[in-house]
Amino acid sequence: MKVLIAGLALLMLGGCATNGQSPWAALTSSGSCAKPGSDQELALNLSDDLANEGKLHASLANLQSLPEALPQVRQRKARNYRLLGRSEAEPLYRSLLGTCMTAEGEHGLGQLAAAKGDNGLAMTHLQRAARLAPTDEKIRNDLGVVYLNQLRVEDARFEFMTAIELKQGDPLAAVNLVTLLIYQDDWGQAAKVVSQMGLSPEQVTEAQARAQQLQGIGAAARKVAAVSAARSIIHQVRSE
Repeated sequence: MKVLIAGLALLMLGGCATNGQSPWAALTSSGSCAKPGSDQELALNLSDDLANEGKLHASLANLQSLPEALPQVRQRKARNYRLLGRSEAEPLYRSLLGTCMTAEGEHGLGQLAAAKGDNGLAMTHLQRAARLAPTDEKIRNDLGVVYLNQLRVEDARFEFMTAIELKQGDPLAAVNLVTLLIYQDDWGQAAKVVSQMGLSPEQVTEAQARAQQLQGIGAAARKVAAVSAARSIIHQVRSE
């Protein structure tokens, strides 16, 4: 599950604008985005291609000559900085809120929060992103991962299934769904998903390792709950 974990490995933060105001707020009217020119569009596409090849520094270099007043530029810079673990990511994502890329801003902030282990905050941002862009399979997948981290299994399953149906052939949500099924010890259904989606042995191993981590978290949570219940009973008995 390389989204948060990959996307979930994912990342970090730094300074922001005062009072939650974006330093670019005056440059972009709420809910709107200026359309890039043809040369700018080419540079944005090249930056995307380089980022997809893992050349994040080169991707950033190709964005340097573009005006930061364009939310499309800030979104790509934020993504690259996030993946590089740099603090510039958070203020850039926040600067997208209130523009036509608000969903992307919420998504990025959710990924940053999830990477820091703050699943509650991540869920808030990702739920907002999903309401704004309900057919974005990456947002739905990442929301599912956060639910799974919280052991909200049925909510996670719903998001993974939605992501899979929105983008057939994308293995990311499928790997996460297999993780969920192994966590539930449903190996038969997990094998069916692996076969249908054509997942590799390495992806299955990855899913199994993640499921074992979740089982450890679940066992610890049950132990804490059991200790708390026992203390409550003892207190009640002593009170009588």
